[in-house]
Amino acid sequence: MNARTYILAATCGSAAILLGAFAFQHLGGLPPCKLCIWQRWPHAVAVAIGCVVLLSGQIRLAWLSALAALSTAGIGFYHVGVEQGWWEGPSSCTSTGVGGLSAQELMDQIMAAPLVRCDDIAWQFIGISMAGWNAILSLALAAIWITAARTR
Repeated sequence: MNARTYILAATCGSAAILLGAFAFQHLGGLPPCKLCIWQRWPHAVAVAIGCVVLLSGQIRLAWLSALAALSTAGIGFYHVGVEQGWWEGPSSCTSTGVGGLSAQELMDQIMAAPLVRCDDIAWQFIGISMAGWNAILSLALAAIWITAARTR
């Protein structure tokens, strides 16, 4: 295959992941958490760069899309760790303990809680959450981008 074919495949892959995320949100009724939103931005960047590369022929820009795919994979793996309780997520996105809180502090915490928490798994397939699938698929896309950048 030539570089253009790899770039088209990787661009369409990121676009498909974005479309899937929006479908889960708008058709499936699963609103995204903060980390889910963070995972979308690098895919949008990869799609935009992919379009530029396809139009301009500047294959070297594929390295930037590989970096975008690796960054969303990293955010995805971080999100999986938050979901599994391996580490804490952003304080504005995860549950916190209630020990030692007064009634007013507890009420303030409840009122400030996000609508969708990052440490809840909203959907999974074969034991892998959406964040996990994003990480896995994004690593595959990064490999395609790297292959495209190295193809002459």
